[in-house]
Amino acid sequence: MSSTWWRDAVIYQVYVRSFADSNGDGTGDLPGVVSKLDYLEELGVDALWLTPFFPSPQADGGYDVSDYRDVDPMYGSLDDFRTLLDEAHARRIRIIVDIVPNHCSDAHPDFQAALAAAPGSPERDRFIFRDGLGEHGELPPSDWQSKFGGPAWDRVPDGQWYMHIFSREQPDFNWRNPAVREDFDRTLRFWSDLGVDGFRIDVAHGLMKDLEAPLRNTCGADNAPLLSPPEGDNHPFWDRDEVHEVYREWRKVLDEYDPPRLAVAEAGVSLDRLPLYVRQDELDQAFNFFYLRCPWQADEFRRVIDSALAGVASVGASTSWVLSNHDVVRHRTRYGLPNGTDPVKWLAGNGTEPPADDALGEKRARASVLLTLALPGAAYLYQGEELGLPEVPDLPAEALRDPIYERTGGREKGRDGCRVPLPWNADEPAFGFGAGTPWLPQPQGWGRYAASEQEGDEGSFLALYRRAVRARRQLLALAPGDGIEWINAGCDVLAFRRGPLQCMLNFGPTPVPVPAGRVLLSSTGGEPQELGADESVWVLA
Repeated sequence: MSSTWWRDAVIYQVYVRSFADSNGDGTGDLPGVVSKLDYLEELGVDALWLTPFFPSPQADGGYDVSDYRDVDPMYGSLDDFRTLLDEAHARRIRIIVDIVPNHCSDAHPDFQAALAAAPGSPERDRFIFRDGLGEHGELPPSDWQSKFGGPAWDRVPDGQWYMHIFSREQPDFNWRNPAVREDFDRTLRFWSDLGVDGFRIDVAHGLMKDLEAPLRNTCGADNAPLLSPPEGDNHPFWDRDEVHEVYREWRKVLDEYDPPRLAVAEAGVSLDRLPLYVRQDELDQAFNFFYLRCPWQADEFRRVIDSALAGVASVGASTSWVLSNHDVVRHRTRYGLPNGTDPVKWLAGNGTEPPADDALGEKRARASVLLTLALPGAAYLYQGEELGLPEVPDLPAEALRDPIYERTGGREKGRDGCRVPLPWNADEPAFGFGAGTPWLPQPQGWGRYAASEQEGDEGSFLALYRRAVRARRQLLALAPGDGIEWINAGCDVLAFRRGPLQCMLNFGPTPVPVPAGRVLLSSTGGEPQELGADESVWVLA
């Protein structure tokens, strides 16, 4: 296996809980993933990124980990994971696991020991405990706010407060403590020794905090701190320079293996800062969320693509492209919203926001996958996008599980709408997800998106994805490297050349001629002579 297989890989994100349920309990599991490996092999993906399947009380979908070196019984066992590794590797599919280093569960034995210990103890120093402000310490130590709403501090019975960037069930580790670092080194080696091929690092930009007293306030108690702080801002807990010390240590651990294990960062930082995470002695890739958030405009996509490619070129790395994941409104639905519409506000709009145009979103989603897969770098696909799944915005309140809903007092619906269990077979219970009642309800018409309905349909989303992934793999042999050459085709058209491949996407309302050459793929099917609005094409010169 190549040691740099990830540079141009197609990596498929499996949200394990919603992928496939093997035992009928309503929850997806590791044997369920194994049962779909032939499907994933047919899709042509190079690797699977599995969301956390570790023991967890599930306060935040498994991102509240109580044991980093085991499998939660709801997902199976370590033996099931070994089987998944063996079966995936037999199909030349690699496995990436999700590591959550910023915080753990409040049920983690280390945090329980910290609660039982006295202030100032070594047990408490593994986390971020502080005395409160006010005459009797009754006020939080600072105005820091949780990303899930409300203060980032919770008080314990002895009067101290502990920090949590996310929910109160997710206490933050103190990464200035060597014991914390050593324990995570053991975790990386544990999974690497089992044979995993890489790690996705959750909240990679949040590990280090400025804990010098007095703690610096951020932007006021009524305003949550930004995930991406203003450029140049010395934020007390986002994107601090000291975090790179951690990843230089991790690089040494990951390089102990042959081939070295991949590490990809979830780092919500500026495009200028993102290359710092992928320097040669740190991580391999970082998610490009600016591409995901691009408004549907040619000049905006070109600006983000140029910035991303230039940034990674400056440090000898490769970039990544992603359209959807488990934390955002699915892109089929986003692309059906008017430009400038905030998807989070749209979800919570209760009829006050404009409706999504599903036909428009479908057309743009088909066009965008050809753009994404033509670019140099890794492409990350979120489960179900190859089926054309839209967001499910109207889940009943009693079904919502995302802690964002509760923490915001119902003002935000959270991320459950993109996590609804997949439809596999329209004629089976739960549309083939499993024999039991799914943990999130599937819409009544969900079966029309099922893989069984799309098999054999050359015009389906699934067929488009399969052809595009297969063609991409063949073209890489003809067009190695990390560069593209832009083609001037008008202000509303994005067009570039990569080796013998020309990719063109028309963002404007006026049809444009398709370049000369053999049409390899088009988002609408067939061999069009011109591209209409929101259509894309691959042409071989």
